[in-house]
Amino acid sequence: MEAYELTLWAGLAIGLAFGFAARATGFCLVSGLRGWWVTGERAKMRAFALALAVALAASQMLDLAGLVDLRRSLYAQGAFSPAVVLCGGLMFGYGMVLANGCGARALVLLAGGNLRSFVVLTCLGIAAYATLSGLVAPLRVAASSQGAIVTAPDLPAMLAALGLGEGAARLSLAIPLAGGIAFLALARAARDEAGLLAGGAAIGLLVAAGWVATGVLGADDFTPAPLASLTFVAPVGETIQYAMLATGMRPSFGVAVVAGVFAGALVTALVTGTARLEGFASPQAMLRSMAGGALMGAGGALALGCSIGQGLTGLSTLALTSFLAAGGILAGAWVALRGPLRVARQAVAEQS
Repeated sequence: MEAYELTLWAGLAIGLAFGFAARATGFCLVSGLRGWWVTGERAKMRAFALALAVALAASQMLDLAGLVDLRRSLYAQGAFSPAVVLCGGLMFGYGMVLANGCGARALVLLAGGNLRSFVVLTCLGIAAYATLSGLVAPLRVAASSQGAIVTAPDLPAMLAALGLGEGAARLSLAIPLAGGIAFLALARAARDEAGLLAGGAAIGLLVAAGWVATGVLGADDFTPAPLASLTFVAPVGETIQYAMLATGMRPSFGVAVVAGVFAGALVTALVTGTARLEGFASPQAMLRSMAGGALMGAGGALALGCSIGQGLTGLSTLALTSFLAAGGILAGAWVALRGPLRVARQAVAEQS
């Protein structure tokens, strides 16, 4: 089997596993933040934190072992505009609260019959591609060139520039960061949170599996696969494009992951008996979902990723852009949940 085919099958398998874990546990950053900042329930936030700790540790070990070079990933930008990345994160964070879930969550919910998520994903995919290569792309390129900085692509590179070996730099960052995050996630966890935490740990491992799929299985001297892992902004738009223009096109790793997530979540919903058709309670709720999807698509394109793509996959590389984008996503979510532009609880209830 060719490297390209291996990458696709691996992407499908990773997506299936993600769809199962996310559907079974309700894995979602929006739910985690709402519980943490609004209701005081922190179980889902602990699961997300554990996913980050596992993804960070496993990804850095793959790099140290020489299996993958994380500096080849999209997130390791040597030159970028901090303002654009931060603005994109803010847009995405606010949009995911407005839509009551990020792109990955919307995909999982759609598989269970939530038709609101179809609207969210359609708007997300169109807005993402309009920003990446469509009508809005010239504005994105112009904005990105303004205030761009040239810097080391990641934190280990910054430490290495001070005289510390790259391997030692990675270890000195990965061990305390991953260990500290894991400790915070597990320190006060209750026994009944074991399932959520196991799902989070599994999703963290799937991030590392994505690096293996594209960096090891996809290694080819002539047509190597781009180094990538779990993310759900550009791949959703690419999946929509592939569904319309499949003739003459080859699906990518991201498209395979999206298909796998939908299939895995669908099977899980059917087996558990949780699948049911759901629609909008009002035209206003539909408008909020459309606006949330569009903000996530455009914001994710500017920030180079989403709550999964930057919040887990990007941070696992220790890239500077990922810390900035993740901070923007959290800030945008805070504005929507607790800030002056917060989304009313009644509005959220209409979309739940």
